[in-house]
Amino acid sequence: MKRIVVFILLGIVVGGAAGGLCAKYAVAQIQQRKEDPQQQDERREKREFPITPRRAATAAAAYPDFIYAAEKSVEAVVHVTSVYQRQRDPAMALLEYYFGYRMPHGGQQPSMGTGSGVILTTDGYIVTNNHVIDKANNIQVTLYDKRTFTATLVGTDPATDVAVLKIEAGGLPYLPFGNSDSLRLGEWVLAIGNPYNLNSTITAGIVSAKGRQMLSPDGRYKIESFIQTDAAVNPGNSGGALVNTRGELIGINTAIASPTGSFSGYSFAVPTVIVQKAVEDIIQYGAVQRALLHITMTDVTDEMAKKFDLHTLDGVYVVDVQEGGAAQQAGIRKGDVITHINGKAVKTTSAVQEEISRYRPDAQIEVTIERDGKLRHVHVVLDSVSNT
Repeated sequence: MKRIVVFILLGIVVGGAAGGLCAKYAVAQIQQRKEDPQQQDERREKREFPITPRRAATAAAAYPDFIYAAEKSVEAVVHVTSVYQRQRDPAMALLEYYFGYRMPHGGQQPSMGTGSGVILTTDGYIVTNNHVIDKANNIQVTLYDKRTFTATLVGTDPATDVAVLKIEAGGLPYLPFGNSDSLRLGEWVLAIGNPYNLNSTITAGIVSAKGRQMLSPDGRYKIESFIQTDAAVNPGNSGGALVNTRGELIGINTAIASPTGSFSGYSFAVPTVIVQKAVEDIIQYGAVQRALLHITMTDVTDEMAKKFDLHTLDGVYVVDVQEGGAAQQAGIRKGDVITHINGKAVKTTSAVQEEISRYRPDAQIEVTIERDGKLRHVHVVLDSVSNT
């Protein structure tokens, strides 16, 4: 009987204690609900993720800081406006003939296009895309500080889509050339330009690919070895800057791949190893001094390697050599595989184009070829475009 009483008393005590705990927990929950949401967040952070100086420093180190590059670069990117005189509509000629109607200004109506450009020198040399100013009758450049100048066209290079402008000004901010060869896949970059006339817009992304080639819709000779990024680029960004996190110019934004005409995740920039040489030639000579191997080439594929019994996939297949051209004179033959230029591996036609574009006619380079499973080193004196 005593044991039963003890058990009952213990049950009452335990039950009472449990009930008290439950009641205390319920009160705490009610009090927490009455707290301000901000107070609840602070309690949660202190309990689960206390923010310490060390944790804050670690978080900051995990993400790139774009502030320096953005502030250093944005003032050197300009807004380019091109004015065109459109030709008279043939239908207007009929109106004139039959009804004596005449369009004002002789039937020519001005139209405008816009893009971006990058100041390269303190005295006003500016690089942009050729397609931004192509066939323009008047070119206006608006600086970051809102001053506007009429620009002189120094020269163009349609093959690389590069154009050089000059404005009469001094003490201008400018961007130094960086080394686009040193870019690595996954490296952070900034695109700066004027998309949709939204001046001085900055977007960020990573280097998605290098040496990317795109089809030329007009069939003209092109040197294309683009830097591909996922930084947002839209109409109006053409001619703008692609910079690294050190604020160095490593490309000129040129094109997007999109079914809609607006950014859809892929943008392309001409690397500075191509831009810098084109700009220097245009300023010094008025035109790019282009050197050629005078070969027809294509990328090596697995199917091609099996068909022609090639011993490597890492190279460019020589489809044909031009009679009397630089390659033929150096001993390069149809069926050879070019693997290196001056010791640098070239695995695509765009890579070969990029390497050759660094040189002027009469420059001598070393070309490594594979023939019959053996590597050979030949010295080539490059031709000019007109040398056949």
